[in-house]
Amino acid sequence: MIRRLSTGGISRLSAKRPWLIVVGWVLVLAIAIGATTQMKTTFDGEMTNGAESVVAANLIGERIGGDQAVTEIVIVRSETESVDSPAFQAHVEEVTSGLTSMDNLVTGVVGYYDLRDAGVPDASSMVAENGKALLLQVEMGTDFNAAGEQAASYLETISELNTSEFEVMTVGDVSGNEEILSVAAEDLGMAQTYGLPAALIVLVVVFGALIAAGIPIIVGLMAVAVAFGLAAGVSQFFELDFFITNMIAMIGLAVGIDYSLFIIERYREERASGNEKLDAITIAGSTASKAVVFSGLTTTLALVGMFLLPMTTFQSLAIGAMLAVAASVMAALTLIPAVLSLLGDRINWPRLGRGQPTVADTTSQATGMWARITRAVMRRPIVAMILSVGLLLAATAPVIDLNTGQTGYESMPESNIKTAYAALQEDFYAGALAPVQIVVDGDITDPEVMAGGQRLIQSLSSDPNFGAASFEIAPDNDLAVISVPLQTGVSSDESMATVEHLRSELIPDAFGDAPATVLLTGATVMIDDFNSMLGDYMPIVFAFVLGLSFIVLMVAFRSIVIPFMSIFMNLLSVGAAYGLLVLAFQHGYGEFLGLTHTPIIEAWIPVFLFCILFGLSMDYHFFLLSRIREHFDLTGDNDEAVAVGLQTTGKIITGAALIMVVVFGAFAAGRLVTFQQLGFGLAVSVLLDATIVRSILVPSMMKTLGAWNWYLPNWMSWIPRVSIEGKRPELGASPNTGSVAPAPGGDD
Repeated sequence: MIRRLSTGGISRLSAKRPWLIVVGWVLVLAIAIGATTQMKTTFDGEMTNGAESVVAANLIGERIGGDQAVTEIVIVRSETESVDSPAFQAHVEEVTSGLTSMDNLVTGVVGYYDLRDAGVPDASSMVAENGKALLLQVEMGTDFNAAGEQAASYLETISELNTSEFEVMTVGDVSGNEEILSVAAEDLGMAQTYGLPAALIVLVVVFGALIAAGIPIIVGLMAVAVAFGLAAGVSQFFELDFFITNMIAMIGLAVGIDYSLFIIERYREERASGNEKLDAITIAGSTASKAVVFSGLTTTLALVGMFLLPMTTFQSLAIGAMLAVAASVMAALTLIPAVLSLLGDRINWPRLGRGQPTVADTTSQATGMWARITRAVMRRPIVAMILSVGLLLAATAPVIDLNTGQTGYESMPESNIKTAYAALQEDFYAGALAPVQIVVDGDITDPEVMAGGQRLIQSLSSDPNFGAASFEIAPDNDLAVISVPLQTGVSSDESMATVEHLRSELIPDAFGDAPATVLLTGATVMIDDFNSMLGDYMPIVFAFVLGLSFIVLMVAFRSIVIPFMSIFMNLLSVGAAYGLLVLAFQHGYGEFLGLTHTPIIEAWIPVFLFCILFGLSMDYHFFLLSRIREHFDLTGDNDEAVAVGLQTTGKIITGAALIMVVVFGAFAAGRLVTFQQLGFGLAVSVLLDATIVRSILVPSMMKTLGAWNWYLPNWMSWIPRVSIEGKRPELGASPNTGSVAPAPGGDD
């Protein structure tokens, strides 16, 4: 009997009403595409754990007034003229006039000449040491999103102000984010342009049929589009990071294609076993679709770990990945059975090469390439285990050099913005864009507080790590803000050390027991707080994901050995991915692949990789171990069960892994370092997991453990029995292993 609410029942119902399902999906797709135009995204991720930098920024907003001003730094420089020459001053006046003419964006321009004429003592800090470049501070009000909407026009104006004699450049969050937006869109387009054809080639090799290969691509694209629409709805209530679009596309294409691959292959296997079309769809729904649902649920639960991190950016990216997985699962449950019902055996047209479904035979020994490989591994299981673990540990070793943080301008794609950042560091000081703000919360008129502030400013002026300081006092004299730029880059190790020196020595020495609370904020301080937050919360996230994985695997396979073994293997593949990230990016060995050499791995990459990889690896783990457990339950022969499991799933798992590798690799081929690192990390981990781990480590460990693989203490026998890939439903048809499906072009 097939229950309607079971995966088999849903598949059968969808197959009986295929046009209704297909039309329904087309309508959902149209609505999703329309909704996507209303998606709201932001770059402003915020920590929600009460970090010092956030508290200080809120105090400034509450007591001094409104949001922080949006500013850009414009650099004007010449190879021949000095800033004191009439020609230089005339061009700066032209630049100022051109900028202020953008009255819908620019609210003011402050430059060296204005400060010099007003007698400001530190006006010279806006002039380069060689005297041939100066800075202009461009003010754009307090609404960052409004300024961002005019960014393209602003950059066009800057470009028009360049001449053969004077170079005009801009740096800041508005111009930087506009550049990132543009490159992210280019990377997304390139990933689809090159990734999808590569995935199609893999599918053609796996299926040996063009239509069968094309359907997963279409389903993956539809799942991504629907996930975009769902994200647009969520964005009306929850702040989403801009990169959620790239996240949805990357995860949606990978799992959407993979889920379709597993179900279509199982359908073809059942047709090759002699089952009627509707029965084959139902069996695929009761087995492969059930595994897909379980895998999708596990991936989603692993991503819940991201919500333990008190940072909206992490939560936003996790939401994107969850929506992509959810849309892919829904398509696998309903759309795939409907399409299979409409196509029937035309799905095998035209036949290309020798790609045929592997038909499981539980009555005799498994034969085939994967069975031979498995038996070869199991003949020397200890040797195979030592070699595979040793190889993965060797790949993990470079992780001791892992340096996490936030990449600076040197890791940006080649562009005018990157050139401007380099000029800022070369001619001025890199911290000019984002000064450290020292917030003094207390009665500013108190003599001890005033004396503390004066001592601190004196210490800052004599310290070569800082630029010229300025200060502002709240109208009620209950808050003062001392702003001081750093001489080093915003996210550099030197800047982090300077902030620590300020916190631990300069501020305590200056204020002592004065009746005031002194807090720090600014971009560098926020990065430092962010790194501290990750250090505090990552063990919690790891414990949550590992604990969850243990429980899910224990329930799924009614064993306490399988979870320990699986977690050990997953940790090996994740550790190897970390180590290879360090080699590729920090050590620069990935440059021959077109990857950017950078001294830093983005701080959020390791924790996100950990969560998503533990979820994605369950795809292969469930499909492989469920087949092994199915045969073991039938025969009690552990060795043969492992061989059967590898033989029946080896080709499909390898194909699915290659699809993920090409999809993730296509994103790694983009210009944004963040997605280069994420795509590369995902690709290498999936590749290692589907080859060394599944092909060598799993059979060698399961051979060594023997019947202990399935050990569950008697006192835990209350755990419910959950069959991941289900059982063949009673359909009244007797599969005939020796029969073949109708010729291509036939239907039933």
